[in-house]
Amino acid sequence: MSEQLTDAELAELQEAGVTDEWGGGPGRKAKAFWPSARRLLGLFQAERTGLVVVALMVLVAVVFNVWAPHVLGRAMDVIFGGLVSREMPAGMSREQVIEGLRAQGEGQAADMLSGMAFTPGQGIDFGELGRLILIVLAMYVVAQTFMWLQGRVLNDLVMRIVFRLRQDIEAKVNRLPLSYFDTRQRGDLLSRTTNDVDNVQQALQQAFATLVYSVLTILGIVGMMFWLSWQLALIALIALPVAGVVVGVVGKKSQALFTAQWRETGRLNGHIEESFTGHELVTVFGRQADMAERFDERNEAMYEASFKAQFYSGMIMPIMQWVNWLGYVGIAVVGGLRVANGQMTLGAVTAFIQYSREFNQPLGQVAGMANMLISGVASAERIFELLDEPEQAPDGDAVAHLPRPVRGRVEFEHVRFSYTPEKPLITDLDLVAQPGQTIAIVGPTGAGKTTLVNLIMRFYEVDGGRILVDGVDIRSVSRAELRAVTGMVLQDAVLFGGTIRENIRYGRLDATDEEVVAAAKATFVDRFVRTLPDGYDTVIEQDADNVSAGERQLITIARAFLAQPSILILDEATSSVDTRTEVLVQEAMAALRSDRTSFVIAHRLSTIRDADVILVMEHGDIVEQGSHDELLAARGAYHRLYTSQFQGGEDEHHDDGGAPASREDAR
Repeated sequence: MSEQLTDAELAELQEAGVTDEWGGGPGRKAKAFWPSARRLLGLFQAERTGLVVVALMVLVAVVFNVWAPHVLGRAMDVIFGGLVSREMPAGMSREQVIEGLRAQGEGQAADMLSGMAFTPGQGIDFGELGRLILIVLAMYVVAQTFMWLQGRVLNDLVMRIVFRLRQDIEAKVNRLPLSYFDTRQRGDLLSRTTNDVDNVQQALQQAFATLVYSVLTILGIVGMMFWLSWQLALIALIALPVAGVVVGVVGKKSQALFTAQWRETGRLNGHIEESFTGHELVTVFGRQADMAERFDERNEAMYEASFKAQFYSGMIMPIMQWVNWLGYVGIAVVGGLRVANGQMTLGAVTAFIQYSREFNQPLGQVAGMANMLISGVASAERIFELLDEPEQAPDGDAVAHLPRPVRGRVEFEHVRFSYTPEKPLITDLDLVAQPGQTIAIVGPTGAGKTTLVNLIMRFYEVDGGRILVDGVDIRSVSRAELRAVTGMVLQDAVLFGGTIRENIRYGRLDATDEEVVAAAKATFVDRFVRTLPDGYDTVIEQDADNVSAGERQLITIARAFLAQPSILILDEATSSVDTRTEVLVQEAMAALRSDRTSFVIAHRLSTIRDADVILVMEHGDIVEQGSHDELLAARGAYHRLYTSQFQGGEDEHHDDGGAPASREDAR
C-alpha cells in the first residue's frame, strides 16, 4: 500500500486548493520580515545566560576598539607637537610664541598652534609616545581576545539552538498527519529540513555575531565622534539615513526574492530526487530528454530567482560605499579647516578620520550581512511554516484499550470519508471482517482500496460512522496501541540502513536472533541469506542495491511475520517476487494469515482466489462481495476485472456459469 495519494487524488486536491502544483502547500503570502526575524531571535530564549555573556564580551571588545583611535590621536599630537616645539626657541612659554606670531601677522598659524599642546625647544617626548603606543597595542590585543572568546561561546550557543531546532523539526514531522506527506513533494520537505536549517545556522553564526558587534561599534564610534566634534559627526552620520532607506527598500525586495529562491530550490531538489529514484523507469521509457527538459525549466527558474535575489541584495554594498566615501571627503575638508583655525588638534582630526573609517567598516558589514540575514530569515520562514502545520488530532486523555488477546474482528459502520469536502469518496460503507478471515479488496485505481486500509490504521480519520476492532471504536484507542496489533507489508519494499537481521527485527525490537531466523525461514528469506558471505549480518547498501527487488520484498514480509500482528494488511506484497518465489510466499502468507484478520489489496487477482471474502470497490463503495467462485458466477464487476486479466486463458474453460471449470484451470 502506497502511503501517498494517487496522481488522480493529488490532482483533485490541487483543484480544491489543498496543495499547489509542486506540493508546497496552500499558496501563502510570505510573512513579514520582522515577525519572522523576531521569531528567529526568539530561539535564543533558552540561551539567555550565554547570550548575555556574549554581549558583555562584545561590549568589552567594542570599548577597547573604540577607545584605541583616541589614544592613537594623542600619540599623533605628541609627535606633531614635538616637531613644532623643536623649531621654536627654548625658554619661551607657549603663550609667548602664540602672541609673537600674532604680532608678526601670522594669525592663522597662531590659531592653529593655540589648539595644540607643546613646549618650545623640547622636541618629541618619546617616553610618552612609547607609553601611548603600548597602550594602543594592549587595547587591540584585549579587544581581539574578547572577540575570539565571544566567537567560541556564540558558536557553541548557536549549535545548541540549531540542534534543538532540528529536534523540533524531527518531532514535528512525526506528529504530522499522513495527508501532509501525501500532498507535498518530498524534495521540498527535505530542502526545508536540511538546506533551510543549514542556511539559518550560517545566518545565526555569522550574520548575528557580526551585526551585534557592528551595531555596538557604530554606537560607540558615534559617541566618540560627537565628543570630538559634533560638526564632523553630522557629516559622518549622513550615511545612516541613507543606509536605512537602502536596507528598507532593497531589503524588502530581497526578502521576497530569497523566499522564491529557496522555494525553487525545493522544487529542483524534488525533481532531482524523482529522477534518481525513478532512474530505471526514465531509462526504460526513454524519458531522459523529457526529464532533462523539466530539470532545465526548474533550474532556469531557480537561476532567475537566485540571480534577482543576489542582484538586489548586492546593490546594498556599492550604494553604502559611495555614501561612505562621500562622507570621508567631507570630513577631510572640514577637519583640515578646523585644524587650521585652531578648533581641533591634528591628533583629534586624525582620530576622527580613523573613526570615520571604522564607522564605515561596521556599516559595510551591516550592509553585507543584510544579504545573509535576509536569506536566513527567508529560510527560517519556511521552517516556521513547517512547524506551524496542523498536526494530527491527539489521542485524547481518556483512551480505551483493546481487549486482550485481540481477536481481530473489524467492523465498518456507515463509514464516510473524503479527502476534500466537495468530493466525497466513501459515502456509506458497512463491512464486517470476522477474526481469521482474509478480506481481499479489488477495484480500479482510485476506487478507495488504499483509503480503506488507511482508515483502519488511522492514517486518516473517518468523517462519519465508526470503525470497530473487537467492538471498540478505534478513535478511542491510542494510535500506538492500534498499530501495535496491526502488521503491514507495502507494495514498495522499504529497507533501512543496517544489516538484514536488523531490518527483520524492526518488526519487533525485542525479538531474539532465533526468532528472527525462524521468521526468515517461514518467509524463505533464509534461503538466499545463507548464500551471502556475511549472512544475516550483510549490510544493506544505500537504496538496497545489493539485494534484488524480490529479496527486498521477502525481507519486509519476514518483518511482518516477526511482528505477529492480530490484523494484517498486505498491499500486493508479492508484486516484486518472481513466479517461483511467489508460490513459496503464497504458502507462507497462508500460514501467516492463519488466525489473523487479513486485508489484502490485490491488483493481480490470481493471488486472492483463496480469500474468504472478496470486496469489489468502485468510487469508494463496495459494489460486490463474496468468494472468488461466487463473484465470477455473478458475472458482474469482478468478472469484468478478472476476465480483463485472463482474457484468452479462460474462454476455453468457462462453464455455464461463466466461471473457470476449476481453480487449476484459472491458473
